[in-house]
Amino acid sequence: MARAGADGQGRSVRLLRVGEQVRHALAEVLARGDLRDDSVPPGLVTVSEVRLSPDLRHATVFVKAFHSDDDQALVKALAANARFLRGEVARRLATKYTPDLRFRVDESYDASARIDAVLKRPDIARDLTPPPAKGLDPEDEIE
Repeated sequence: MARAGADGQGRSVRLLRVGEQVRHALAEVLARGDLRDDSVPPGLVTVSEVRLSPDLRHATVFVKAFHSDDDQALVKALAANARFLRGEVARRLATKYTPDLRFRVDESYDASARIDAVLKRPDIARDLTPPPAKGLDPEDEIE
């Protein structure tokens, strides 16, 4: 039986709420260009998800750079600036502890692009189109 107040993966509502607050704080710092690093373009980095450990001490931050193919360089640059980013998150959050930030590349965008490409293949798209409605002739008028 699932715990009350937990999502389908067993994370509590509190973990989800604090993770979302951390995500918003990081997204704001990165969008405003507060990070003084040339390898992190301001406004072109998205923070798609933040997963927190149950004790709220560690956060895994999933990021993706738009208009760039070198996501690993972005992760390295963010990891090098993790202390600064943690301080900025601490200023924006009202929690007892500020989690340590670990950055990972978000692969969900690539996975969705692969699924979309498969669904657009002609042999698959043919099976996905609905059959024409039977019994109604488009030339018949309903009065």
